Amino acid sequence: MRALALSRVAIYLVLIAFALYFLMPIYVLVVTGLKPFSDVSFIDMWHPPRSLYLGSFATAWPLVSANFWNSFRITVPAALISSLIGSMNGYIFAKWRFRYSNLLFMLVLFGIFLPYQGILIPLVQILQKVGLYGSIPGLIFVHCVFGMPITALIFRSYFATVPDEMVDAAKIDGAGFFGIYRWIMLPLSMPAFAVALIWQFTTIWNDFLLGVVVLSNPALAPITVAVNNLAGSFFVQWNVQMAGAVIAAAPTIAVYLLLGRLFMRGLLAGALKG
Repeated sequence: MRALALSRVAIYLVLIAFALYFLMPIYVLVVTGLKPFSDVSFIDMWHPPRSLYLGSFATAWPLVSANFWNSFRITVPAALISSLIGSMNGYIFAKWRFRYSNLLFMLVLFGIFLPYQGILIPLVQILQKVGLYGSIPGLIFVHCVFGMPITALIFRSYFATVPDEMVDAAKIDGAGFFGIYRWIMLPLSMPAFAVALIWQFTTIWNDFLLGVVVLSNPALAPITVAVNNLAGSFFVQWNVQMAGAVIAAAPTIAVYLLLGRLFMRGLLAGALKG
């Protein structure tokens, strides 16, 4: 019993050490944002602020506030639409078997490993031809397309745990493709929806590359681009830029703090039943 207790203590100490290691950048981010520029130093960056100074946030917010709301305008619809499309794809690949369905699913998953940098030129050309380049709907469309592989994987793994007998019974009762999806699969997939929505929200909100390339107008850019633009040409006000980074990170941190348990439950729901 004593050996078991000591091993558990050792495990907790290791986990605490890892947690502190990963939280160190956030600590530096916050304490630097709470300091005036005169107190910012690479030597003393670990030291807490001498007093509560909110001037950095007051300076950063007017510079990034418009882009902050742009990120919401981009992230919320893109996360919802991509999750909905992914749920339908997962439903098809899990319950509607057809010739070469596994091969098609593997081709869809290939999009997960596709680097954005390798397709930027054809992406811009396509968006220009369809009239979506430089617009928020165009960026939403891009995020929906790039989110399809991972959301399809999440929902296919979850729908695979749903008994085939339920689908067969619905077919006998006269339900078609959309009827089965609407009345059976969709209500059952709320845990998977939680996982997909949280994953997509975080990924899209933190995106920088696509926001720079697709949205050529800085006024429409997401907050990640605005935080990058806080750096001056000759010197960087590190306290202001760190305050902007805290503002940019706040929504995703809040999502994980509030819904992190739901995220883990959704992941384990598909894993344990499979």
